Amino acid sequence: MSQATTFTDSRTVTVRGTTLTLSWATATHVGRKREVNQDSVMGVFPIFAVADGMGGYSAGEIASAAVVDRLSALAATGADVTEAGIEEALRGAVKDLADSDEDIDAGTGTTVTGIVFSPDGDDATWNVFNIGDSRVYVLRDEELEQVTTDHSVVQELIAIGAISPEEAETHPHGNVITRAVGFTEDPVPDYLRRPVEAGTRWVICSDGLTKELTDFGIQHFLERGAEPLDAANLMIEAAVENGGRDNVTVLVLDVIAAQAETAEPDAE
Repeated sequence: MSQATTFTDSRTVTVRGTTLTLSWATATHVGRKREVNQDSVMGVFPIFAVADGMGGYSAGEIASAAVVDRLSALAATGADVTEAGIEEALRGAVKDLADSDEDIDAGTGTTVTGIVFSPDGDDATWNVFNIGDSRVYVLRDEELEQVTTDHSVVQELIAIGAISPEEAETHPHGNVITRAVGFTEDPVPDYLRRPVEAGTRWVICSDGLTKELTDFGIQHFLERGAEPLDAANLMIEAAVENGGRDNVTVLVLDVIAAQAETAEPDAE
């Protein structure tokens, strides 16, 4: 198996009264069936995201890269990242696609999902955002939870009781998504707030991972990998060995510490 492309980082940062110690890593692999990796991934505090492109031979790669470039630029400003800011970045990515000199058609687009450190009043929170079927998971107290809900045909069928989750795994429309960042709709994600808690491990991934690993498998490798890069590489390796039918991209983020400042007592 060819090597995955990896990146790792860690940081202690104080934002609006909360001191965070974070460690994260990314890994991406073209898989066994595709010639081009159309996934893109970013981890630039306070934004962590994965985009999975779709389109012609290279168009999907351009679409996912445009989204990641715009989100990276937003993160680099150092300002609080709002939902309006995320949406402006995604609209900018669509404009970048429209202005591209490459052969881009109306069907070109990308999923995007991720988490943003985004304090809500006095509370430290992650704002989880999602368009498409890439996913965000969180491992907390030895329990893995899928936080995002897929925008896909099979998810809609599951929601109305037409098929079971087990049937969805082999459904002929399993790859059909119902929302994307592209030319056909305004790229407004679903959002969900979650608390920032020490001892949690976040996973952001393209569907190339979830096509090959069950939630049980994902949790197994998260618990085996002591460091984020270890866990990311274990999941990538397993997904490729299990078939690697698509590009596979994973970001693993550990919240090592999250401490809110306490007010000093008044002097007597």
